[in-house]
Parts: sequence; structure tokens; C-alpha cells
Amino acid sequence: MATVKEEALPLVLVHRPPNFHFPFKHRLQTHFRLLDSLDSDPPKSTHSFFSRHAASVRVLLCVDTIPITRDILSLLLFLQLIVGSSTGVDHIDLQECRRRSIAVTNAGKAFSPDVADLAVGLLIDVLRRVFASFQISGLGKHGAKIAKRLEPFGCAISYNSRRKKPSVPFPWFKNVYNLAVNNDVLIVCCMLTEESRHIISKDVMTALGKEGVIINVGREALIDEKELVQLLVRGELRGAGLDVFENEPDVPQELFSLKNVVLSPHCAVATPECFDALEDLITANLHAFFSSKPLQSVVELE
Repeated sequence: MATVKEEALPLVLVHRPPNFHFPFKHRLQTHFRLLDSLDSDPPKSTHSFFSRHAASVRVLLCVDTIPITRDILSLLLFLQLIVGSSTGVDHIDLQECRRRSIAVTNAGKAFSPDVADLAVGLLIDVLRRVFASFQISGLGKHGAKIAKRLEPFGCAISYNSRRKKPSVPFPWFKNVYNLAVNNDVLIVCCMLTEESRHIISKDVMTALGKEGVIINVGREALIDEKELVQLLVRGELRGAGLDVFENEPDVPQELFSLKNVVLSPHCAVATPECFDALEDLITANLHAFFSSKPLQSVVELE
């Protein structure tokens, strides 16, 4: 039973996997009344709990990458905002959000510095010498931070993204294949969508060439992992640094025996600094929504 003080706080519905606890929950509870089905005793089903609170909820906090499907959204007729805690949003039905004008925010701004640090660290680990040209697939928040860290090395940087960015001085390639043809190192950090799934295909990796290196700090399904493994085993790529894997937690056994591959256990954002920045961002977005102020890290619903 909520206290009188809690009843006066703005309502935020929480959607999270079982046994997944977010460390800043107590801080949020000082400003917002969190409705979490897993806090019920016994825990209630998502459907019944969401249906019960549907009339009063305008904000949904999505913890981790638990799916938010059209069926889930259909229970929340007055929903106006989904606050995400991950960079990727492929677990959210963005088409339905666009149809209903539901705003979506993610955590890209919070995670970018540490993701960039790990990307460059993986690259240095893989290489015995610094190449002359680097390519970045996806020059969003993560990609921009990576480019900033590579510039002091004297690298020639180019990038691929959906649109050319007028404020970016680096050469832009409309497609990833041409990007691969003209560079030595491919750093993958773009968003995962149906269009970008396996965007780093066998053809792209072959175009990179035998001296090519691939670094993936994006999403696991951006690279055709089976083809990547075969190219590495046959010596048709110089090396790879991988923080994500297509069938996590399983990692292809062939990778463990390759001296030109550096593996990281999906830990780019597993730092105190990332968690602190995420906490600040989520708190700021919730305050902004209930104060009718602009949101941060808003996802484009195209």
C-alpha cells in the first residue's frame, strides 16, 4: 500500500526481466512512484499488472532489453514515453511507437565514452602497428567518441551512416562495402535494426582484405559471425577485437585459438562511470517529461 507521500509522486511503470535489479532504483523512488510487477507479493503477470495501471500510466521505464511488443503497448493506452536503459532499441516496437507518437529515449549518451575507450583498447591489442586509415560504421554518439580518440594517432578516418553529417569533417561513404574497400580497419558501433542485421557481410569483410581488422563494440548481430570466423581461420583477415557475440553467452570455439583475435566479455558499458551516467540520464529524462521540458537522447522514429 502506497503512503500519502508516495501517492503524490509522478507514476512510472517499470518493465524489467525477473531477478534483474537496477542499482539506482532507490534514488528514483525519492522522486517518482515506481510501479513494478515484480515487487508484488506474489509477483503478478505483466499483462494483469499493466492492465491494472493502464489508465494512470504515461511513462514506461524499460530496464535492460526486455521486449516491448505491440501487445505490451496495446495494454497502455495513455503511454507517452518509453525511457530505455540500453543503447540498442531493437527490443522495442518502434513502428508502433511511431504510429502512436510515443517518444523513446535510450542510453547512448551515457555509455559512449567507455564504449569508445574499449574500442580503441581492443584495436591497440589486435594491432602490432598502427594502420594509416580507419573506418567507422555508424558515426553516432559512440562512433564520434571513437573518432575523437583515434585522431591523435594521426589516423585517416572515414565513416558510414544513413546520412552524411554536415558537421563531420571525415569522408562519408554511402554504403559499408565502399567503406571497406577504401580502408584497413572497420570499427562497428551502429544501431541494430532489421536493415543493419549482418550489415558486415562476407562481401564487406572480403573487401576489407587480408590486412583488414574488425572491431565490434556495437550489437552482436551486426556481423555475420560464421563468415567472420571462417575468414579469420583461413587468414583472410588480419585480426579482430570483439566485445559482443551473436549467440551469447556462447562464443565460437575457433576464436579462442587464434592469436590475432582479442575477446572481451561484453563489458564495454560495465563500469561505475557508465552506471552513474545512465542513472543521471534516466533521472533527468523523467524529470524533464513531468516538467514538460525537452528530453535527452531521443531515438529517431523513422
